[in-house]
Order: sequence, then structure tokens, then C-alpha cells
Amino acid sequence: MILNHLSLINYKNFDSRKFQFDQKINCLVGANGKGKTNVLDAIYHLAFGKSYFNPVSSQNIRHGEEFFLIEGAFERDVDGDSEMSGNAREVKVSCSFKKGAKKTIKRDGKIYDRISDHIGEIPLVIVSPADRDLILEGSDTRRKFMDGVIAQSDRAYLQDVLDYNKVLSQRNALLKYFAANSQFQPDTLEVYNGQLQELGERIHARRKAFIEAFQPYFTAQYQTISGGGETVSLHYKSHLDEGPMEELFASSLSRDRLLQYTTKGIHKDDLKMNIDGHPIKKFGSQGQQKSYLIALKFAQFALMKDRLKGTPILLLDDIFDKLDAGRVAHIVGMVNGENFGQIFISDTHANRTEEIVAQTHQSYALLKL
Repeated sequence: MILNHLSLINYKNFDSRKFQFDQKINCLVGANGKGKTNVLDAIYHLAFGKSYFNPVSSQNIRHGEEFFLIEGAFERDVDGDSEMSGNAREVKVSCSFKKGAKKTIKRDGKIYDRISDHIGEIPLVIVSPADRDLILEGSDTRRKFMDGVIAQSDRAYLQDVLDYNKVLSQRNALLKYFAANSQFQPDTLEVYNGQLQELGERIHARRKAFIEAFQPYFTAQYQTISGGGETVSLHYKSHLDEGPMEELFASSLSRDRLLQYTTKGIHKDDLKMNIDGHPIKKFGSQGQQKSYLIALKFAQFALMKDRLKGTPILLLDDIFDKLDAGRVAHIVGMVNGENFGQIFISDTHANRTEEIVAQTHQSYALLKL
């Protein structure tokens, strides 16, 4: 997938700005606050219908304005199998939001009935300092990572996750109702249990299969970045490893009623991240943690490329900070191969970026903000 043109109106710090991009490497350089990351986020917005950094749509509107509009002109890979516009290679995607109204995504002028129907149409991977939350924050962040990767190639999975979360909210509301009204209706609760069991078991199986397939990609990427000095691993942990959801609901019923929410299920799944057999959150240096996260995202890229039969767009936000020269050299060697397509890089140091990118011997554009 290639992004040829991007137009922004009232998006974050931009009032009106148009960009034309190189088909290989695009370097966005400038001081902090100039909008480098905002350009990357706008591209992400076109792929996922939301900001990577701030999910509150109204807060992505330029201060003092009432709406934002993002428009992009894309070109598909020749071998891509996306459903975009049938066999057409060029497609225009827009994302707009007005205060007090619903967000709208259009493909070649046609509005999507559901934003979720657009997910996977523009394969894209972002690497950002915000990814550190995958290591430092709670399990919800890591579940979203798994779900986001799987959903780009499996729309049925995305719908299962959306349906599960909806039923989960209904079950939790029912538990609160029981507590507030000093009553209990097991038959009514069982209706939600059955729906969660069916959806949850499908989601669990898909997540488990994903990690099994993803692990070799991740290990290989980390070894390339680090030079082979450490051993890394991922372990998928779920309540469903303990038994079927029917038994989990039965064993946790008293606690659920007491706490008034569902305490067990795939909404509590986690992804354990280790380096040399220990949690990277506690035992990894800043450089190791950043390499770990970059390897995660590069593995996502490689897996998606194989499954989608097309090349995702790669966004690299401030990727060179906190990496030693050796690891930077390994990354340059990786992106210099034929495996990567169009790449966007943001950095505050124009000279550093241009020097690094020149080593790839690829065509590039240096865009100063």
C-alpha cells in the first residue's frame, strides 16, 4: 500500500496543509510541537478511523474550530488482495468529524455504514514511543495490541470482539441491577453467560493461534535488531487455560455478584513479555525495552505482509531515540531490504535522519515542518 497524497484541514495543529510523498521513505523533521507526529497520526486515522494517541475525536480538532477533515490518495500493491474498490489500484479515503455529529469515513466518496468495515483495508503498522505502554501499563493495552493485529486480517474476529464487549457490558449492568434491587434471576444471567461463552471461546482460540504463529516472527526480529545477545519470549495467559467458560462463570458467581462485574473471561487475558526468562518491565534496560517493542511491531509487519499478500505502510515515530549505534545499524539494514514498502519517519534531528536514511540507498523525501 502506498500513500501518494495527504490533505489536512483543522487537524490538531494544522489549519490547512497538503503533502506529497515519496513511494519509499518519507522523513518528517522539525522541532518538537511542529506536528511531525500529528502527520503520522493522520495517516493512522485514515487506516483505523481513530487517532493512535487520543481516542477522543473532539480533541483532535484544531483549537477554535468545529471539525476536522483528513483525505488521502492511496495506491494498492500490484499483488495486494484488499477488497478496496474492486480491482482499482487507486483509491481515495477521507475521515471527517464535526462536533456533535458522528465520525464519517468514505472510500471513493461512499460512506461506510460501520467504521469497523474499513479496518484492514489500509494495512498499516506504527512504531511509537507510546508503545511503551505495552510493557508498562495493564493487560488491557496488550489485549488491544493482539486484537488490532488479528483484526486487520480477520474481520469476523473483530466483530466477535465487539459483540463480546457489548454482551459483557450487559452482563455487568445486570449484576449491578441485581445488587441495587436485592434480587437475583439466574435464568436471565445464564442468557448472557451462553453468549459470552460462545464468543469468548472463539476469541480465545484465535488469540492462541495468533501468538503461536507470531512468536517465531517476533523472535527473529528481535535477534536481528539486538544482534543476538538476548532471548525474548511472549506468553499468552487466559482464564480459559484453567477450564471452559461455563465452569469459570459457575466458580466466580458469588464474587461477580459481590463486586457487581464479571471477574473471569477473555476480557482479562494478558500477554506476558519476557527477556532472558524475566519480565522485561522489571529487568529490561531502556534500550532493550525499545528494541523489544520495535521487534513486536516489525513482527506484526512481517506477519501481516505474509497474510495479506501486500505490503503495509510503516510509520516510525521518533524511532532512533534511546538506541545505540549498533541497534540503529541493524534497523537500517532491515528496512533496506525488499520486505518493506513505504515508510514514514519522524525525528527532531534532520541531519541524523538524513544520514541514516542515506545508508539505505532508497529514494526518499525530506519534509521539514
